[in-house]
Amino acid sequence: MVHIKEFRIVMPVSLEEYRVAHMFVVMKMSQQHTTGEEGIEVVENRPFEDNALGKGRYTNKIYRLQSKIPSWLTTFAPADALIMQEESWNAFPICKSVMKCPYFPRFQLRIETVHRPDNGESENVHGLSEEQLAAREVEYIDIASSEGNYWSYLVGNNNVDFSIFKSARTGRGPLLEGWQDRCDPVMTTYKLVTIDAPYWGFGYQLEQALIAGEKALFLESHRNCFSWIDEWYGMTVQQICELEQQSHSALNESRNLASRC
Repeated sequence: MVHIKEFRIVMPVSLEEYRVAHMFVVMKMSQQHTTGEEGIEVVENRPFEDNALGKGRYTNKIYRLQSKIPSWLTTFAPADALIMQEESWNAFPICKSVMKCPYFPRFQLRIETVHRPDNGESENVHGLSEEQLAAREVEYIDIASSEGNYWSYLVGNNNVDFSIFKSARTGRGPLLEGWQDRCDPVMTTYKLVTIDAPYWGFGYQLEQALIAGEKALFLESHRNCFSWIDEWYGMTVQQICELEQQSHSALNESRNLASRC
């Protein structure tokens, strides 16, 4: 059964600020999660253009995160076989990512993202059909909240208290109850997650686990976006792109060194 869930994450930044913030956070979190033989390998990173998304950036990555695999899943496959391949097309404010696992060739996870300058009240930004809308679940993620579960432990646990946090460079914060309706600037990330794991015996469990994992990753990365605002604020997209190139080279070199040891 195909599982469709839309997450809406309201952010106290403008659209253009978010573009820089997201690039910075992806780069920094990739560095944090790449150690030794595990981590993220950037296979390809180049410009693209097509009729559906327009112009943007295409990336092809391999995720080797064996130590983060749930123990129950290793009863169906060895941990070192559970390598994820991700293709992403970033044409901000629209993005699409597709993740596959060669060990389970029928599995697919797709994330379609739309960014809007609103507080999360836009409906059907992804242009779903009536049938898809009936199957879709919607959940709001509040970056001022935090969760202490298995997945939040694996992806990281930003413990900044946003009820007292205030940016030194922008003066934004703290985020108190109802902040989404009061903050200016404001924007929302609408993430549509579609998972299909047609495997008898564990497919549904895998879908539920990945939905929980994606939610934890969305919460952690967007909490980082705001708590790291004084690090990325004022940077340009071009500056971030240059840092990304350096970071990708360093990540790949780190893995190559580890594989030779």
